[in-house]
Amino acid sequence: MAGIGVPELAIVLVIIVIIFGVGKLPEIGGALGKGIREFKTESTTEEKEAAARLEKGNSTTASTLTAAGRDARDEVTTTRERREVRADEI
Repeated sequence: MAGIGVPELAIVLVIIVIIFGVGKLPEIGGALGKGIREFKTESTTEEKEAAARLEKGNSTTASTLTAAGRDARDEVTTTRERREVRADEI
């Protein structure tokens, strides 16, 4: 289970030549190369889009946390003011 070695690749190549013939090999190679290029292009595009979505999500999360922090600060301030008023009453 170490992978595909030279003998295995030679057997696969012989089978391909038997099935498709020598004349079709350049066409098959070109199609395979084109497919690999398209795959790389699409994966790169998807990575960029995912990074942009992640960045947008991070900025939304940061603004939500900032708003929550302000709300908490306001609540603490209100509680302190109420406590001071009650202390003055006593």
